[in-house]
Amino acid sequence: MYKYFPHTEDDLQAMLEKVGIDSLDALYAQIPESIRFRGDYGLPAAMSEQEVRQLFERLGSQNKQLMCFAGHGVYDHYTPSVIPQIVQRSEFLTCYTPYQAEISQGTLHYIFEYQSMMAELTGMDISNASMYDGTTATAEAMMMAVAAGKKQNTVLISETVNGKTREVLDTYALHHGIGLVTIPAKEGVTSRQDLEALLAEGGVAGIIVQQPNVYGIVEDYEGFADACHEQKALFIMDSVAADLAVLKTPGEWGADIAVGDGQSLGIPMQWGGPYVGYMCCTEKLIRKMPGRIVGMTKDNRDQRAFVLTLQAREQHIRRQKATSNICSNQSLMALWVTIYMSLMGKQGLKEAAELSYAGAHYLWDELKKTGRFQLVYNQPFFNEFYVKYDGDVEALYQRFVDAGFLGGVRLEDGLMFAVTEKRTKEEIDNLVKLAAL
Repeated sequence: MYKYFPHTEDDLQAMLEKVGIDSLDALYAQIPESIRFRGDYGLPAAMSEQEVRQLFERLGSQNKQLMCFAGHGVYDHYTPSVIPQIVQRSEFLTCYTPYQAEISQGTLHYIFEYQSMMAELTGMDISNASMYDGTTATAEAMMMAVAAGKKQNTVLISETVNGKTREVLDTYALHHGIGLVTIPAKEGVTSRQDLEALLAEGGVAGIIVQQPNVYGIVEDYEGFADACHEQKALFIMDSVAADLAVLKTPGEWGADIAVGDGQSLGIPMQWGGPYVGYMCCTEKLIRKMPGRIVGMTKDNRDQRAFVLTLQAREQHIRRQKATSNICSNQSLMALWVTIYMSLMGKQGLKEAAELSYAGAHYLWDELKKTGRFQLVYNQPFFNEFYVKYDGDVEALYQRFVDAGFLGGVRLEDGLMFAVTEKRTKEEIDNLVKLAAL
């Protein structure tokens, strides 16, 4: 009757006997009757394809599309129209991690290109074949630091790292016996004095900072790498990928590991995912890096070929010996950002970042003229900034929404605005008019 159900009645009875119960209902005996659902499921009747399309169009029309001036980790950047067309090709859309890797030369080729571009963008030696997202990439970097530090199991994290990233790191640290200690912030930036004091206590495997930080501030990390290396700790930088087109790279700051989210490289916000995490490091840490690394070689006919150079995963070696138990990203989103970077080129990436910077600074200049806003921290910022408002923040935010704007992200007693290259002067001026009411 149920041809897709793998278990027969005899199979079910054998399993029930094995666990010592006489019915499937007994499996749920401890669930209180008060929270059990006994009614009929609200499933609609069968529909034709056209009816299903109309249903979802009606549901989709209930979403209110807002003009985005919010960021805080996810940014409304331009996506060239050719990218969705290319990634929807069946050989890309249906592919997963190739288990007979060398047969999948096309997949290995674009992963190799992705790695090459990310290594250049971050100024690092090596990139892996991508991670799930920026938060898990940062957590994996924390574990790499502890693995490299051997007996050192404390990791310092700046107070200016995004709180969502910190929550993921707390979870990883809890179950891996890692001590995660906060470096206090002063005036919106990481306290160099507190960092050095914590490093001097010893036992530190690495420190984690963010650039730009959670408040959009571009921090000066001069000397941080040297301070870490003097104590044999690793310097880890979490950065917004697109911003590295113009900002000083993690490699230039002396970072050992560069991580972050690649969403800013043309991936639409799309309600929170899927995105792609990047991870790059120095060559000496290559064997501590999770996931896969694709390399280029020549075959027996002297033709260029791509191979899996390293794959230190639990599926290939004993679980307890794996660098990590995270699986490789399925690579579709790595392909997405590879196409984006290829289309934009170095100059295009730089221009998009510069337009974002200019737009954010124009917005701040205009908001300042209203006399109702002030920067929470008087520090240099890139394309987003944190302000206080001298009125009702909730009412202002709702005014933005009612007019069709996603007017920043609410943080404590203020708002954090972000601007990308998609925002025009007219759109910024209209937002400011609403703010001045």
